[in-house]
Amino acid sequence: MCKGLAALPATCLKSAKDIKHKIGFLLQKPDPPQEQKSLKEKEKKKEKEKEKVTVVNRVPLAEIEKWKTSFNNLIKNEDGRKAFTSFLQSEYSQENIEFWEACEDFMQTSVDKMNVNAIKIFERYVEADSPSEVNLDSATRELTRKNLERCDASCFEEAQSKIFTLMEKDSYRRFLKSKLFLELSQPPLDNKPCCLEKKGKRHVSECLPSYA
Repeated sequence: MCKGLAALPATCLKSAKDIKHKIGFLLQKPDPPQEQKSLKEKEKKKEKEKEKVTVVNRVPLAEIEKWKTSFNNLIKNEDGRKAFTSFLQSEYSQENIEFWEACEDFMQTSVDKMNVNAIKIFERYVEADSPSEVNLDSATRELTRKNLERCDASCFEEAQSKIFTLMEKDSYRRFLKSKLFLELSQPPLDNKPCCLEKKGKRHVSECLPSYA
């Protein structure tokens, strides 16, 4: 008849406890490496960025006609930047216009805050694998890094110019052919704002005509 665990020798009990401890240790889920954690955090941050939508109000047609003539006319106009930003959000590449705007703001920064702001911009947009990394060649990236040492208003001049050219030759051309731009170019039906639709969700008014 079984007498239970009390009848077993002390050495057997100790061995059983050791085995139980080892099995429990093996079954514990190991913490992911720090690099893996950082990657997941970046992915979550990008997902949140994708949820942002910029609402674009109706703009006079005469102003929109100017946007067609040059990218500079578009990006230097507040409504133009909003429309372009909304388009870039639909392509998940809004980091380019965000970086360009950050550089514009940086040039107006007071001298006492310039160094701190420069580091923030670099770490967010320029540094390799940064949260909102823009598409820069390694030479420009390294030049910008060195510019931080003598931080002044021209610190991001080269990098900003490269991103401006990238948007002008790539995204701007697609923007002019986009559904959003075609809708903005139509005579207004009412005073409601217009914007882009995201997959599965309607974020905007019904005011605009539909295009196939």
